[in-house]
Amino acid sequence: MQVAVVDYGAGNLRSVEIALRHLGADFASSKRPEDLAPAPRLIVPGVGEARAAMEALEAGGLDRAIRKFVASGRPVLGICLGAQIIFQRSEERDTPCLGLLPGTVRRFPAGLKAAGLKVPHMGWNRVFHRGDHPLLAGIPEGSFFYFVHAYYSEPADPALILATCDYGLRFAAGVARGNLAAFQFHPEKSGPSGLRLLANFLAWEPRERL
Repeated sequence: MQVAVVDYGAGNLRSVEIALRHLGADFASSKRPEDLAPAPRLIVPGVGEARAAMEALEAGGLDRAIRKFVASGRPVLGICLGAQIIFQRSEERDTPCLGLLPGTVRRFPAGLKAAGLKVPHMGWNRVFHRGDHPLLAGIPEGSFFYFVHAYYSEPADPALILATCDYGLRFAAGVARGNLAAFQFHPEKSGPSGLRLLANFLAWEPRERL
């Protein structure tokens, strides 16, 4: 098995599976920590609400499994909600999260609606790189990716920010440290650029661990 996908009932599992199948990846999705543990790399997908996601992870022991996997130094990718719950806390129902990276997940400010911007932020938007990273290799600066979210991460350390997007404010569209990387957009729904990112993840061999 090339990659394990965490199944915790949070929405975009099937679209991730379709993208991995398109790439020819050997993968398996599971709700069981013991199935995830031996995999060479791990994807944490997700759509929905932070508290419900954390309750589902904790109920199945998947929160501990994800933390152990990250600590092992093997590559881990978070997508959308999976990119939010890696932080310490979400403002969504004041939810304690996995705490893998320092920072808070915040709701888009109400002022965006007054400026004519809808919340959730939904649709295609440009993503801009902050330095080089293997997961962004071959993806042109300013490429479009598909977003669906009302919350965004605010890392405590700006050095964590891998990519940004503008939607009334500039927010972290991607973060990375060591063997952990996460993106607010949906690479599995983002056409060739998204597939390239997932292919990069399948080949990624981190030089450092979190």
